[in-house]
Amino acid sequence: MAGKISIIGQLAEIDREIQIRERVYAEQIRTGKMKTEAAAMLMDRIHAIRATLVFCKENEADIRAFVAARKAGAA
Repeated sequence: MAGKISIIGQLAEIDREIQIRERVYAEQIRTGKMKTEAAAMLMDRIHAIRATLVFCKENEADIRAFVAARKAGAA
């Protein structure tokens, strides 16, 4: 496994994956290999992953401070 991957790098990858899935799922729905509901559920999941990463990025300083305090025994 690669070393530590930044949140920005993870977001870039999830955005790339979302674009791929949008194309692939549309084709699979068109050809009858996937139901619309299944594609929607899978897209909801990957968008939830992205939202979690965005939350972590936006709150990174607070999360790091909480972890540091906890390690120091303050939390």
